[in-house]
Amino acid sequence: MFQFDLSAPNIAASIDTLWEIQYPAQCGTLRLAPDNKIYFSTFYDFGFPGYPYPDTAYNQYNSNLSVINFPDSAGSACGFVPHGFSLGGYRAYYGLPNNPKYDLGPLVGSGCDTITSNSEAHYDSATNLFVFNDSEWDIAFVNAKNLKGKTGILICYDIQGREIFKEPLQTTNGYYTKDLATHSFSKGMYMVQLITDKEKLSKKFVVD
Repeated sequence: MFQFDLSAPNIAASIDTLWEIQYPAQCGTLRLAPDNKIYFSTFYDFGFPGYPYPDTAYNQYNSNLSVINFPDSAGSACGFVPHGFSLGGYRAYYGLPNNPKYDLGPLVGSGCDTITSNSEAHYDSATNLFVFNDSEWDIAFVNAKNLKGKTGILICYDIQGREIFKEPLQTTNGYYTKDLATHSFSKGMYMVQLITDKEKLSKKFVVD
């Protein structure tokens, strides 16, 4: 982590190294919060698939945020505390702020549950399919585990139920992963559907 003095005549020459981290812990996003502190997330690579974490994957790197208490102060006076802000049992990845939990399931009677498709009658609320959209990279990371089938198709629908992406898939030891480019997607809610010869899984995600 580098700090620069933006008031210095030569900003590049004012660089000061505040902190270093080594793999498998990896640097994430820094964000200025309403309390005028800068919070910093770190991702911990537990192996394939990198997202989501296994149920037992908790450590100081992914269970806390680091915080710069006084961003306008130079050097150690900035009060940088590595992994000093507990997430209260939750875990961080690369991004900030926290992402809403889109896989909570339908709320009966809510007008927000509007995604439909021709195959909605076969909808399976999947615990083994995970979708995380990174708005900075314009990629929806699709990961599935413990799959029963070996071959199938991946389909993405928009909020109107229109098919906007489709391709064949093949699983590897029950796992499947796909980096779905979303740079051409309009803002809104989408649904990924993974269909194999033995099961059909669905998951919503949002492009913002």
